[in-house]
Amino acid sequence: MPAMTAMLNDKVIFLTGGSTGIGWECAKAYATEGAHVALVARDRDQVERAAAELGSGHMGIVCDVSSEEEVQSAIAGTLRLLGKIDAVHNNAGIAAPSKALHETTDAEWDKLFSVNLKSVLYTTRHAFEALRASEGCVLNTSSLVGVMGQEIHAAYTATKGAMNALTKSMALDYARYRIRVNAVCPAGVWTPMLRQWCQEQPNSPSIERYLDEIHPLGYCPEGDVIADACVFLLSDKARFITGHIMHVSGGAELGYRRSVEHA
Repeated sequence: MPAMTAMLNDKVIFLTGGSTGIGWECAKAYATEGAHVALVARDRDQVERAAAELGSGHMGIVCDVSSEEEVQSAIAGTLRLLGKIDAVHNNAGIAAPSKALHETTDAEWDKLFSVNLKSVLYTTRHAFEALRASEGCVLNTSSLVGVMGQEIHAAYTATKGAMNALTKSMALDYARYRIRVNAVCPAGVWTPMLRQWCQEQPNSPSIERYLDEIHPLGYCPEGDVIADACVFLLSDKARFITGHIMHVSGGAELGYRRSVEHA
């Protein structure tokens, strides 16, 4: 049931990577704020579960965002069933492998760039006319590591740094059509992908404390804090915001905060 003061009332949002983690939190927040969500993800069981939980007025689409053919079909299906697209939220992404650049294989590099970045090319290419008709917007889920860098994650940070630059260029290209383009940059957020990442780290037992401490506000959040920012960026409240890389990071980018006794 939409909220009384729904910020996204009757908007149709095409959301990739929407069945788990930040994407799922966004899907629920968008639906609560009155939007119709086309939830896109690779895993059929997760897509069906998520779409069923969202209920009527929404749809789930099984789609590999690194496949142009599947993205084109997903967008066509959304337009056929929901009639329009007001926003594309490019949220799908992968983080593995945790490696330095010289240890990264061609296949690992290509997969990261195909899922994290080339997917934005495909969604934009095939949703552009619908977005132009609705004077809609694009939202990209980036990461704070695309601004700061991160140890043993060279390929992943490269995709997110590129996404930040791409967001700004898209904002310039599409402003003439009244299409806004922004990005949201989380730091640590508890998602299934982050928990998997924790298991891959050499100091796995102490990683939860580390993730709390990198945020000056004192804790690593759940995905709902990102979803709240995304609702704002897709709403008319943000109608004069474009090309913005919004940090939703608990201040993680502000600098060192540990006292001497904890250094």
